[in-house]
Amino acid sequence: MTTYLPLLPNVSDAATTRHGSRSLMTCAYKCGNACDKPVPNPTDHTEFATVARRAFARRSVLKAGAAGAGAIVVGAALAEPAAAAPTARAGGATGPGAPLSRTPFASVAPNKADAVTVPPGFRSDVLIRWGDPVTKDAPAFDVEAQTPEKAQQQFGYNNDYVGVLPLRRDAFLMVCNHEYTDEALMFPAGYDGEEIKRIAMASHGMSVVKIERHRRPGAYKVSSRANAYNRRIHLATPFELDGPAAGDERLRTSAAPTGRTVLGTLNNCAGGLTPWGTVLSGEENFNQYFEASSGTLPAAQAPSYTRYGIVPVSERKCSTVDERFDLDREPNEPFRFGWVVEVDPYDRSSTPRKHTMLGRLKHEGANIAIADDGRVVAYTGDDERGDYLYKFVSRKKMDRRRTARAKRHNMTLLTEGTLYVARFSDEAPDAAPEYDGTGEWIPLTSDTESFVDGMSVADVLIDTRLAADKVAPTRMDRPEDVEVNPVNGKVYCALTNNSNRGTAYPVDEANPIGSSMVRTSPGAALTPASGNRNGYVLEITPTRGDHARTGFRWQLLLVCGDPEAPETYFGGFPKDKVSPISCPDNVAFDRAGNLWVSTDGNVLGSNDGLFRVPVAGPRRGEVKQFLTVPVGAETCGPFISADDRTVFVAVQHPGEVNGATFESPASTWPHSDGFPRPSVTVQYRS
Repeated sequence: MTTYLPLLPNVSDAATTRHGSRSLMTCAYKCGNACDKPVPNPTDHTEFATVARRAFARRSVLKAGAAGAGAIVVGAALAEPAAAAPTARAGGATGPGAPLSRTPFASVAPNKADAVTVPPGFRSDVLIRWGDPVTKDAPAFDVEAQTPEKAQQQFGYNNDYVGVLPLRRDAFLMVCNHEYTDEALMFPAGYDGEEIKRIAMASHGMSVVKIERHRRPGAYKVSSRANAYNRRIHLATPFELDGPAAGDERLRTSAAPTGRTVLGTLNNCAGGLTPWGTVLSGEENFNQYFEASSGTLPAAQAPSYTRYGIVPVSERKCSTVDERFDLDREPNEPFRFGWVVEVDPYDRSSTPRKHTMLGRLKHEGANIAIADDGRVVAYTGDDERGDYLYKFVSRKKMDRRRTARAKRHNMTLLTEGTLYVARFSDEAPDAAPEYDGTGEWIPLTSDTESFVDGMSVADVLIDTRLAADKVAPTRMDRPEDVEVNPVNGKVYCALTNNSNRGTAYPVDEANPIGSSMVRTSPGAALTPASGNRNGYVLEITPTRGDHARTGFRWQLLLVCGDPEAPETYFGGFPKDKVSPISCPDNVAFDRAGNLWVSTDGNVLGSNDGLFRVPVAGPRRGEVKQFLTVPVGAETCGPFISADDRTVFVAVQHPGEVNGATFESPASTWPHSDGFPRPSVTVQYRS
């Protein structure tokens, strides 16, 4: 019989869920059940919800004439947003391959279907599945005969981030992250437990895959011809550590005595494309892969370990097949993970990099903006309850020329500059009542000088959480994807949720921020729940539109949840005309600047989904559900093609439902086999 990883003893308890639609199984495999453990942030710094409540309390609360019967409009200024680009374009297009920004669609209703459900007139195709060949020598997938060597050549498990870069007119390079594995769903009976671990570890990482336009406008297929680009990046792939912390004693191990190289990347979640043609990927829940064989954390590293959620005993037991994950043998190995990774998909022989200058934390991803003076700005969130929002501003300017020399220069931009952390205030900006408050970026360190008392540059970069704790930033509700809208230049951040924030705030018309109303199933009654169960989407406007400046204004675009719940808010749009949305996770933008939001852990009783939201003009805040994913799955990606015709979506962990096993699956999507296979899909107008 198969020996599964000994995750949680009640993982088969089908009645148990965690934090919305996430099953206990998902929480166990994805993040080591982080939300049921103590919050790693021990400070009493102000929470974002407190700031938001103060801001909303400052405004007058209007009954819903403008937003629909029984609805709540928070702030008169937001009830009628100013008309300004970007917005959903007027004059819809309905033909095959029509632009997503101009195509009207009927909202997809909440559902529990074991399918990718799209509006009438749209099509969804599976592009690539777990186990499909990536490298030219990769064998065909055989679930009964998996090996680590095969997995290192095949499309990995649980695809998350999707990025697509141009190659030639009809050819592109798609880069995907493979965040984590669920061994209970991956392996039929007969595998050895230690072999399961080796295969699972080989199924982490990233894939670079050449794709081509297919017959229908907006459709794509994987290139069937051998090419010089396809690549699998995994835990045996060499990486280079760069930036000021590279070579520090804490980054040295017996296998890497210089502290400048490391094997592999772990738990890669979201990411972003750079203007110079590379991909940034965030290492997130790396902590769950490490443990101490002695059962006790090494004393010298214990404060740092604890702040990052590293515990003496890990359920994954990776150290039994790779001793570098044993803290007693290699106490510095955890310091080599938790970075932003940069990969050049155009050069299969290139060595990926881990950028220490962007700080070490549970990066959801990283995304680039260009400041007015040409310097590069990278935004990133630390996806943990109560942790912080960060940005980096480069020292040097970007070279905009399309030459090999310019690219080499640009690939050094993330090694020198200044790292900041965000502090939010409910202070009303002068003559700008449409904003909820202001904020500032607090410097932590440059590449040459630390701004945190008692900590060196390397200290700040390696223990970024501990450094940030000292300057009193704002504690956020799991800041995940942070991206810049290419049309209006504003920054949008998904604050997924914070279900265990502490004492629940009352839900009432005067104070709608703080608690959530949830449903156990579609159509069920709304019931109160403590904490921020449904999440927010935060909109940040840099001072004078310049991302290098340290000041900003902010407002809540969305207070997510059921439109019937009193705490919800949709940018001032009438609440009776929007789709329910819960647990925003990743964001993307179409050519018109409309926001697309994917969800993870819907608390409203439906499968997770993808939503389109105009961010300005008379339809600002009009949340419309475009897609739902199968049973037990999370909506990842998304990525809008450059021609605005296609949205790529990574369907992660289909069938990850308590009690499910390979032999008794809760889902068989994409229905090519008798078991679920995480896959990337493409959606377009048919």
